[in-house]
Amino acid sequence: MTTPVYSTLHVSSADGVARIVLDNPPVNVLDVTMMRELRTALDALRGDSSVRVIVFSSADPEFFLAHVDMGIAERMDDLRQLAASAPADLNVFQAVGELLRHQPQVTIVKLAGKARGGGAEFVAAADMAFAAAETAGIGQIEALMGIVPGGGGTQYLRDRVGRNRALEVVLTADLFDAETAASYGWINRALPADQLDAYVDRVARDIAALPDGVVEAAKRALPADDLTDGLRREDEAWATQIALPAVQRLIAQGLRDGAQTPAGERDLEGLMRGAVPR
Repeated sequence: MTTPVYSTLHVSSADGVARIVLDNPPVNVLDVTMMRELRTALDALRGDSSVRVIVFSSADPEFFLAHVDMGIAERMDDLRQLAASAPADLNVFQAVGELLRHQPQVTIVKLAGKARGGGAEFVAAADMAFAAAETAGIGQIEALMGIVPGGGGTQYLRDRVGRNRALEVVLTADLFDAETAASYGWINRALPADQLDAYVDRVARDIAALPDGVVEAAKRALPADDLTDGLRREDEAWATQIALPAVQRLIAQGLRDGAQTPAGERDLEGLMRGAVPR
């Protein structure tokens, strides 16, 4: 079997633990290439019985996954091709999260930096997430772009934090610190940054070393919920907004003002609030 070659991921495996490092400079946007490669990597691992745990981290200490590429419409041919290979009842963004959510292995996110929009949806789709208390941040930025989360975020949030807090997250579009996210149930726990690597490594190794059948039995007993109806509603809500000319102008203004650059992404909320017409 030919080993896939990735341009946005580094994939390795040892002792029952696969490690996927996200690496898409300058700020790790979730673009068409990364979505395609994530689907390829997860599909390949799905059939690998030697792997029991998958740990996701980032090559960039500031940005785990910035968000979906705000210029993704410029790659419409690639996007259509990716959509053609997605399940019929999911959009291309939801397809990534649902593949992750239904992965047979235990999936763990190690969040040292920021995850917004599609990046936050990715974090919430994983089985577990652990974050650095001093440096991690997570948020659904979409409302400031004139849209709503469209990659599973509304459904994953409601499942994790409840409807009231999901509405808070979506409609404030704030960047939440790790300790608040943990208190909400959005992530498992916040840890001191200098303890994050060791803690996640220990959890991953311990799970991978469990007796045969335990991981599979646990995931059968605690299956991912069927979110089909909610994901359809989410896609309809997202599609209605993204088609508006005002939304396209807002996204374009955000890109002109520095979105998807390291400087702009450090306070993307402030940048996008400044782009909203008053």
